[in-house]
Amino acid sequence: MTATRESPARADGRRGRRAGRGGSPVLNAVVGLLLAGGAVGLQSLALSENDASAPLTYVGDKGRQVDARRFTVRLDSVAVAKAIKVSATKTVETDHLFLVVRASAKSSLRPYHLAQPVLMDAEGHKFTATDRVDSARTLADKWVQPDIWVSGPFFFEVPASALPDAKVVFALPGSAIPVEPYAPEAEIDLGLDEQAARKLAAAPQDVYSLVEK
Repeated sequence: MTATRESPARADGRRGRRAGRGGSPVLNAVVGLLLAGGAVGLQSLALSENDASAPLTYVGDKGRQVDARRFTVRLDSVAVAKAIKVSATKTVETDHLFLVVRASAKSSLRPYHLAQPVLMDAEGHKFTATDRVDSARTLADKWVQPDIWVSGPFFFEVPASALPDAKVVFALPGSAIPVEPYAPEAEIDLGLDEQAARKLAAAPQDVYSLVEK
């Protein structure tokens, strides 16, 4: 199942407004406070449920650290496979491709678990991480702690057509009520143009093994 959404921010930091110049400093300060108060009131009235739950997105590229303030994540490698060996006696196969995304993460102040990420293709279609590989075998099962890097894989089951210019979005698990406004997420480009995506999809591993030797 796929879906689309727009993110309110696409930058390495938060968007802000710039104040104008000219006029009396005192008068400008008073007028500014009045306008700011009115703007906040109007914004609060107009804030929909979707607006309130919209994430604040920090973007980056494969191999580089993306600082999303509460956590930092780095996309280390990308691979594809026809099957995943999840235990000594069980191997899961697919008619499409298993995309294996290995990432590393650390937090800023307190421990977190990362949520299972979302893959977004060039057309904006979204793919959730596969449920055919137990989340306990992924990075989502590990505690992401302050200044300690931990690494692990995530798995997606996707058609080859989803690979060119695809991005993976990392976030913290969703919380219950109340909805947190502007929760951070990290959107990282896989670094696969059309040619690189075709080359990767044409030579998948027969089996990607999670079984320790």
